[in-house]
Amino acid sequence: MFLEERRNKILGYLDEYDRVRVTHLAAVFRVTKETIRSDLNELARQGLVRRCYGGAILIRHSLQSQLITDTGRSFEVLLKRLEKNKKETPEKDKGKIMQGNVCVLGSFNVDIVAKVTRFPRGGESLLALGSTLGPGGKGANQAMAASRAGARVHFVSKVGKDQFSQFAFDHLSSSEIYSFDLYQSETEPTGNAIIYVSQQDGENMIAIYSGANKTITNEEVVAITPELSQANVLLVQLENNFDATLNVMRLANSLGVKVILNPAPYSDDALQCMAFVDVITPNETEASLLSGIEVTDLDSAKKAAQRIAALGARQVIITMGARGALIFDGGQFQHIPAFPALSVDTTGAGDAFNGAFAAATASGQTVAQAATYAAAFASLAVEREGAANMPEHAQVITRLAQR
Repeated sequence: MFLEERRNKILGYLDEYDRVRVTHLAAVFRVTKETIRSDLNELARQGLVRRCYGGAILIRHSLQSQLITDTGRSFEVLLKRLEKNKKETPEKDKGKIMQGNVCVLGSFNVDIVAKVTRFPRGGESLLALGSTLGPGGKGANQAMAASRAGARVHFVSKVGKDQFSQFAFDHLSSSEIYSFDLYQSETEPTGNAIIYVSQQDGENMIAIYSGANKTITNEEVVAITPELSQANVLLVQLENNFDATLNVMRLANSLGVKVILNPAPYSDDALQCMAFVDVITPNETEASLLSGIEVTDLDSAKKAAQRIAALGARQVIITMGARGALIFDGGQFQHIPAFPALSVDTTGAGDAFNGAFAAATASGQTVAQAATYAAAFASLAVEREGAANMPEHAQVITRLAQR
């Protein structure tokens, strides 16, 4: 067997099983372990696998530096073609597909955080007490949360052609996210956030530049059809350009994939896509803006949920921090109490809830079960510093058992 043929077969094995041991491959191909190690080292050099003790793990990702232009069709025509070609999956195959697959289209930002004694005045320079540079963006945070909660996640985002694009690629490659596509913009830089945190009172000042997040094209949306068609859930937010977000929701709807919309940061654009939303998950502020009813307690949350459902969303979950979450399915309400937590950093609480809720929903849990799981997950997330620092599934199970 030729060297390239053997390496292709190794990749084929990894594509099916994700990981493999050197001793197993040596026995399969009847070569020495040193030969297999050489094969795996070369595949790792090419960025196709990650070496681990005694073997290797497949890296499932794609950094797409070229925009997709191989179509002259409008999005409407593509949807019609998809509907025409869609075939019913045999019952025996459905069980293999329904394994908790979540597709997330969302933002990736680089967060630059400076801790200062106080906020600088106009024209003033201050020496920071410390600074960090880390991954952020609602899409990336929620994809991480869903992965930690046990789902097989495919994440889709867009970055620039700058030093931060490599940062994004390296972060996602080393994460537990199963696979991802990172498109690259020819004109805009990677999204970023400049954050000052005052040590006087913990308040922050944030300036966000969305950059490449706002440039996802319809062709790039259509290109993720293979991954989306295998998903149980699509999770989206409002940090990308709205036409791409709307179109991926329409595409998911045509494929029979459940759509969860986290309407954050709030935009009136959300009102245009309610017909494609299975579950919408606003917080109190977003629910107030969507409904026109100020949410201050459970009673006002119920009125707001009814108003939001009347806009077209099939199910509404209003997250209310320490007051828990309120579910409205169009017929009845259910209140999910919050889990007690020793709060350290609440920045990523909403992202933690949404990612965990998507994962639990994809695994087949009811809305109430999934929301309870997500509440426990979020309570653990706020006990950690950093918006992208998510807990593990086993920790959530323990917290659920404690209640």
